[in-house]
Amino acid sequence: MTKIVNHWIGGKTAEGASGTYGPVTDPATGEVTTKVAFADVEEVDAAVAAAKDAFATWGQSSLAQRTSILFRFRALLDEHRDEIAALITAEHGKVHSDALGEVARGLEIVDLACGITVQLKGELSTQVATGVDVAAIRQPLGVVAGITPFNFPAMVPMWMFPLAIACGNTFVLKPSEKDPSAALRLAELLAEAGLPDGVFNVVHGDKVAVDRLLEHPDVKAVSFVGSTPIARYIHTTASAHGKRVQALGGAKNHMLVLPDADLDAAADAAVSAAYGSAGERCMAVSAVVAVGSIGDELVQKIRERAEKIKIGPGTDPASEMGPLITKVHRDKVAAYVTGAAEEGAEVVLDGTGFTVEGHEGGHWIGISLLDKVPTSAKAYQDEIFGPVLSVLRVETYEDGVALINASPYGNGTAIFTRDGGAARRFQLEIEAGMVGVNVPIPVPVGYHSFGGWKDSLFGDHHIYGNDGTHFYTRGKVVTTRWPDPSDTPAGVDLGFPRNH
Repeated sequence: MTKIVNHWIGGKTAEGASGTYGPVTDPATGEVTTKVAFADVEEVDAAVAAAKDAFATWGQSSLAQRTSILFRFRALLDEHRDEIAALITAEHGKVHSDALGEVARGLEIVDLACGITVQLKGELSTQVATGVDVAAIRQPLGVVAGITPFNFPAMVPMWMFPLAIACGNTFVLKPSEKDPSAALRLAELLAEAGLPDGVFNVVHGDKVAVDRLLEHPDVKAVSFVGSTPIARYIHTTASAHGKRVQALGGAKNHMLVLPDADLDAAADAAVSAAYGSAGERCMAVSAVVAVGSIGDELVQKIRERAEKIKIGPGTDPASEMGPLITKVHRDKVAAYVTGAAEEGAEVVLDGTGFTVEGHEGGHWIGISLLDKVPTSAKAYQDEIFGPVLSVLRVETYEDGVALINASPYGNGTAIFTRDGGAARRFQLEIEAGMVGVNVPIPVPVGYHSFGGWKDSLFGDHHIYGNDGTHFYTRGKVVTTRWPDPSDTPAGVDLGFPRNH
């Protein structure tokens, strides 16, 4: 019997009423294992209404009440991390260890939310004028929404909702319809932790659900992670409807390798960052920029390591890389490799013919490595989101920085070198929001914020960290004068108030 994933509205499961369902496949077999209900406008409205009703009390609740619930949620999440990781593997395809790592990174933001009291402290200035005090406070927005991608079905939602609800907002999540079960399980754990009904809601669906959230007058802010074209659409549409927006888009992350770098360490890092999670992550290194004469040796070292990667079902403990999420996506990734030679690249490894015995129907693709890739090639210009690594050659450090800065994306980048001066120049000169020095995937820890520059971010706020707290609250300044019993009436004064 096919499993059905329904919505979560007002603290309980809500069966799909639209009659429209989407298929969820096991990427390792290609078989449809689950149907997910697609919400219509009325169902989205019901979720927003439940969140709005809950905000009336949740927005006035104490910080102690909110954080105590989040502490219980954290304990439950830790207890059930293997279960959630198994749901991710079943629908996304990533190997179990990678799925466990995703849950662990989500837990970091839950930890941050549990300690939100420090971030929400206000400010007070006394006696700014005679008998006048000024206080600055932060208050929740109301109903906020999150629209999240398939590649991290547990972690990215947890980049959003723990901080949002800790700040006193209520939340409507629209997760990816490709792997929806993890989001629903998170909702159940929040309810078990004691979160009041309606504070956290989940609606599944497609563009119908997304567009309704973007235009709904009761949704005050929208968080999004996904591709650049959709991020731009989310930002434009939601902003036009008066909403606050943080929309994180795509990436083309570069790794600059200088001639003095430890090439073994650089090759290890390039393989890990390019092929981990089958390249389906916005922080994957998809372009290595080799400076000077090291290119041939570096490519050979990358090839030696890449050829040893064990590809197989995510449920197999021996597997280091799983399949891609859908057959359509698998074929799209393969097309970049098959067309690379015609565009001037040298195909060192071609993984397009790879399959797994006994799982021939799965969405398999092997490791691909392209060398001497011109910047005009589609394999370089586009975000491939698969296990394809391009190597580009430049003569100098300056040429490498110029090449990277010419990219329309500015998500993350890294430099590998033993030269502290070069590394310092790089972190100041490079046009990207996250920089690694001998660190290939510079994802910030939870108490720093995640986000890129240029076409990798639309909106003024990065996600989680201090930016996340500011995004989910708005400031208010209160100026107070309490008359002293001995004061005499000051009389009418039409001038600007004096600060003395």
